[in-house]
Amino acid sequence: MKTILQRVQQGSVSVGGNKIAEIQDGLVILIGVALNDTRADAQKLAQKIAHLRIFPDENGKMNLSLLDVGADALVVPQFTLFADTRRGHRPSFTDAAPPDIAKPLTDYFSSCLRKLGIPTQEGEFGAHMLVEIQNDGPVTISLEV
Repeated sequence: MKTILQRVQQGSVSVGGNKIAEIQDGLVILIGVALNDTRADAQKLAQKIAHLRIFPDENGKMNLSLLDVGADALVVPQFTLFADTRRGHRPSFTDAAPPDIAKPLTDYFSSCLRKLGIPTQEGEFGAHMLVEIQNDGPVTISLEV
């Protein structure tokens, strides 16, 4: 699993002109699932993200986690994180899991965040989404298991 974490002041997802998810201060999590990823990987990644200290404390230092600040998460499925551009000009996505594997693992990842106490919303798997992000900092971190 690969993720791009963006600390945001606001994030939302729209599908077909309808806003389906929106958060204020928190994390937008772009997530891609690989062929060999497991539920254990999803759980480990959720734990890591929940406790990652990337929010500012009273001194402005990145010292607090998503759990510490009580912020929300917006999980956006993003198979293009597995783009292989080593050859030619068209990306290959052969390392990305097919939808019948990726969707259940993405859903499980979101449920793991919820079980940890993080209010979590999701984009729509397989849909053409408009993702709006107001990156705070900016803080953008690539994380994978």
